[in-house]
Amino acid sequence: MSAPADRANLEKGLRDALSEATGRRGQTVVSVTVPFECEDPIATVFASRRAGEPFFCWEQPDRNLRLAALGRVHEVTSRGPDRFVEVAADCAHLSGDAVLCGEGGFTTGPVWTGGFAFHDDKAESGEEPAWSSFKPASMILPELAIQSSDAGTFITANLMVAAGREPEALIEAALGRIAGLVHPELPMIDPHPTVAPVIESVRSPEAYEQSVAAAVERIRAGEIEKVVLAREVVVRAGSAHDPAAIFGALRIGFPSCFNFCAGTGEAAFIGASPELLVRCAGRGVSTVGLAGSTRRSSDPAVDDHLAQQLLSSGKDRGEQAVVVKRIVKALSRISVWVEAAEEPEIIKVANIQHLGTPVYAQLAQPRTAIELAGLLHPTPAVGGEPWKKARLVMAEVERMDRGWYAGPVGWMDGSGDGEFCVALRSALVRDREAHLFAGVGVVADSDPAAELAETEIKLGALLPLLS
Repeated sequence: MSAPADRANLEKGLRDALSEATGRRGQTVVSVTVPFECEDPIATVFASRRAGEPFFCWEQPDRNLRLAALGRVHEVTSRGPDRFVEVAADCAHLSGDAVLCGEGGFTTGPVWTGGFAFHDDKAESGEEPAWSSFKPASMILPELAIQSSDAGTFITANLMVAAGREPEALIEAALGRIAGLVHPELPMIDPHPTVAPVIESVRSPEAYEQSVAAAVERIRAGEIEKVVLAREVVVRAGSAHDPAAIFGALRIGFPSCFNFCAGTGEAAFIGASPELLVRCAGRGVSTVGLAGSTRRSSDPAVDDHLAQQLLSSGKDRGEQAVVVKRIVKALSRISVWVEAAEEPEIIKVANIQHLGTPVYAQLAQPRTAIELAGLLHPTPAVGGEPWKKARLVMAEVERMDRGWYAGPVGWMDGSGDGEFCVALRSALVRDREAHLFAGVGVVADSDPAAELAETEIKLGALLPLLS
């Protein structure tokens, strides 16, 4: 804590909240929030995490918004087609019965962090060992959550109160954990001095082009309208990849993106996604239809020319319209109104530019951020259209375990508000091995060689940092 007064305020808040919760039956969440002096919550969590424990980092530098979580008080997991509904209900139940003390920042009460695999059940794609520590659905209530924004910096301590747990022991453990936090800067990437990384495609580039060609045939035959096909590249380094250093590079290179890292203790899933899946604040919902992309150029005139080519591309505009149409249709069923921009805009990140259409809605009834993520996932930007048929084509021609790649990753607070991104431009890091993923939307006039080249551009977000 920054001063004796802050520790005293936290301790008093914990005692008051525990006093209220102790007499209840069953498990009760206690969540206490106080101001906190911390230059960089992300760096603090990376440096303070214990071996084997989960952690979570979320940042969008351009919004001056950071959320970092450490440890696990409780975890809600599920699998199968109802996983979003089940996880949302369990999180909402525990949050609704929580005893709260203090407030501040952009969240309310206990904040759940985590994500969801792309597919309903990992068994569908073969139980790839690299993803073994990531469940099909996992939202964690951390021991500590530190957030910073224009509203200031705050720390939330979460406790789970149940019969047989001594309040004094819970308080001392929480205070001791906070006192043990360290606050260095994020490290720099430090590659092995003599051993060069080895980079290989899990499936050859030629095999990927063949998959695209097979999908195009099925689209032209009228079986589906669109399918997204991803590929995987593995980087084996001479020393362990450092997620903290990778995150530090991403925040500098991709300040407009959702920079995220979900760590399980065994591995870390890290990325810089340009795509918002859903942001929920009360009954207000915002999202973006993102599809169609082209490269960037260091020459401003060429960069603008590439953007104009993207805006006038019939193939990319058509692909993007499919995404927006599906999002609007899904939200219309539960909203008073839904509004999408008439024309897409250019969304530029460091190495690529996209077509994006903002979509806003006003819900007819309250819904949680997790429920809305389940309603929208997967959009045609990462899945296909129509999805029930496209998922079969994807399974047959993509032939890879996506794990959490292209799934929803994010957070939800005690009121049900929150935000989830689509986990793109991402890598699964385990010791010296990193698995990178990139996909493209395949439509009737897709060219296999051009689609392969687009995956190379997208892989360029993380590949230089890992190799």
